[in-house]
Amino acid sequence: MRLVVVESPAKAKTINKYLGSGYKVVASYGHIRDLLSKDGSVRPDDNFSMVWEVKSNGKKHLQDIATQLKTCDELLLATDPDREGEAISWHIKELLRENNKLKIPFKRIVFHEITKGAIKEAIANPRDIDSSLVDAYLARRALDYLVGFTISPILWRKLPGSKSAGRVQSVALRIIVDREQEIEAFQKKEYWSIEAKFEAKNKKLFAARLIVHEGKKLDKFSIVNAKDANSIKNSLLSQKFFVESVETKVVKRNPAPAFITSTLQQEASRKLGFSAKKTMQLAQNLYEGVDVNGETTALITYMRTDSVNLSREAIDKIRELILEKYGKDFLPEKPRFYQTKVKNAQEAHEAIRPVDSTITPDSLRGKINADLHKLYSLVWKRAVACQMSSAEFDQVQVDIADDRKNVFRANGSTLKFEGFIRVYVEGQDDQSEEEETEGLLPPLAKGDSTPMKNLEALQHFTTPPPRFSEASLVKKLEELGIGRPSTYATILQVLQDRGYAKLLKKLFIPEVRGRLVTSFLTNFFSRYLEYGFTADLEQSLDDISNGSKSKLEILKNFWKEFCENVAQTQDIKISDVIDKLNETLGEFLFRTEDGISRTCPECKSGELSLKMGRYGAFLGCSRYPDCGYIKKLDSSPTTESDGEIASSSEYPKFLGNDPVDGGEISLRKGPYGLYIQKDKKSESVKKKSEKEKPPRASIPNFINVANIDLNLALALLQFPKILGTLEGEEVKIGIGRFGPYVLFKGKYASAPKSTAIFDMTLDDAIALIKSKNK
Repeated sequence: MRLVVVESPAKAKTINKYLGSGYKVVASYGHIRDLLSKDGSVRPDDNFSMVWEVKSNGKKHLQDIATQLKTCDELLLATDPDREGEAISWHIKELLRENNKLKIPFKRIVFHEITKGAIKEAIANPRDIDSSLVDAYLARRALDYLVGFTISPILWRKLPGSKSAGRVQSVALRIIVDREQEIEAFQKKEYWSIEAKFEAKNKKLFAARLIVHEGKKLDKFSIVNAKDANSIKNSLLSQKFFVESVETKVVKRNPAPAFITSTLQQEASRKLGFSAKKTMQLAQNLYEGVDVNGETTALITYMRTDSVNLSREAIDKIRELILEKYGKDFLPEKPRFYQTKVKNAQEAHEAIRPVDSTITPDSLRGKINADLHKLYSLVWKRAVACQMSSAEFDQVQVDIADDRKNVFRANGSTLKFEGFIRVYVEGQDDQSEEEETEGLLPPLAKGDSTPMKNLEALQHFTTPPPRFSEASLVKKLEELGIGRPSTYATILQVLQDRGYAKLLKKLFIPEVRGRLVTSFLTNFFSRYLEYGFTADLEQSLDDISNGSKSKLEILKNFWKEFCENVAQTQDIKISDVIDKLNETLGEFLFRTEDGISRTCPECKSGELSLKMGRYGAFLGCSRYPDCGYIKKLDSSPTTESDGEIASSSEYPKFLGNDPVDGGEISLRKGPYGLYIQKDKKSESVKKKSEKEKPPRASIPNFINVANIDLNLALALLQFPKILGTLEGEEVKIGIGRFGPYVLFKGKYASAPKSTAIFDMTLDDAIALIKSKNK
């Protein structure tokens, strides 16, 4: 009889059905023991030996394993195929030996998918516990413990009200804080563009932008004020334009590789709105097995991986499915193989894929939990798409010129062949105006006359860098080589649990406490918040795991330098810390409408300074108790970013009066974001109960808030509007939750996500309706 030990009862249940009567399968319920949570549990003077403590429920689970061993003649440790899994197996083995319970042979078995074939193969090829992987785990635990239990008490003493510091978590927090400071320091820059509407031979209008003026090439900031913009505009009004050149080319777009842990978290955030934590919980369920028609079935491979590799067997099965389901045109001649872009990826692992690609998302609809189905669909589509043909686009670039060396450029693209797009399109975190999907262009040929029908000088402003979402922060951590697949979700959750950062509309905003801790650590422990240092330490842990460096060598080198740094902070007074924070956080703490000022607004003679109280940080006057002025610090952002302004104190913002009826047009902020509202002039004298609901319009995401003026607001208030009739039915155009749309006979057709929506004609709308019905 063989005893197989895994982490979870769900995994045990799935594996048990594949093994015969000669096996017993039990669960350890994760880690059975952990470091004792008090100072002194890692002993640098004793070669970094560690003091372990069996968890309260771990004793019971260990006893269950020991009881089952009595009737078995071999122990198979089948925990997950990563460092944590190796560590769980090592802990179980060590505890059984210490308690004199391990009197039979034991082996370690590893598999990346829970299928009968994979488990049988793992049992046929057992190995010993990998001491290098265990050492890498022990080194990570030691480093995290030593940093946390050394710096945290210093934080508590020098910066009252702070919570703990973490080796990787503090660096992730710094990324969030640095970005917020970039946004606060950002100075928006004005620029203008000249855009025209030309008429093609078939009377269709198309948009183009001026790129050359009187022989001089224009870049983004060539036109920086209204005077210059209008001067250029006026010089073009009487010109006759023609098609100078038409360039067409076929552009191929290749599919992205199958998911690794970070990209799964990113896409689940973008497409499904799932947090990293929720994504990993669902993925764990899909890996360990879910109930499908009364039978426990594992649906995906192991979900903590940084390798984009797929097994040849999996590729062959996916290619067979593509040929059968989509046809030979969607199957490339040769399989696709990918190389990882992640630093220090463990290429022995596989990417996340369906265990059986013939189990399609449609076949599971209604048979498993809705969220599980959504995530499985994402994994299945990405894995299948990665082996499909490239998508092909016809791209057209048209230059429209006159005889004075003025050149406008229009770009358009059409999808020529779907390829992998039939199944899956990768999401994006941020999209600029220039990156928006290009629309169709009418037929144009060199030499064609193109009368100008409309000419505008448009004002724009640069926007600050966007705040991090969970998806983009994971991507940033991965790019920097900070953290590993098993740690991303935990890092993000800890930042929120400790009150260092919060998610506001799914974007990370640093809390006051997070800013203070980051500033303290940056000033007094700067070395340990450097991105490069943290990434290098991750590399060292990887070197330990592959046997190229020793655990003791890494720990000794780190501890020596770390102790020297800590010693330098012992004599620092709280007043020194406060002075440093006042200096480095001046932009955040003392910003006023007139700039940065520390003068007390109440007594006019005292100086404001950061104070630490039992209820958090605040600003107080140096003349206390003679002056009792205090200001509670707020983490709410006051700077425009991400297409919106988070501070509600600036709203409503008056934009002007409607020239037709004098109505007051304002930009306002509600619970769902910014919107335009039109009020009658006499509205303020009406009783509240007599008021009618005023006209309102939401702000579509393709419009930059900084560019909203009276004219644009009036244009938005026109929607939804009737363009005309077709077959006796109204054709309407509007802007909804997912962007512009055309509505006809109760059916919707998506319209281009750009300001071209304001100029859409009935003919344009009919063309969209017909393309939708093809």
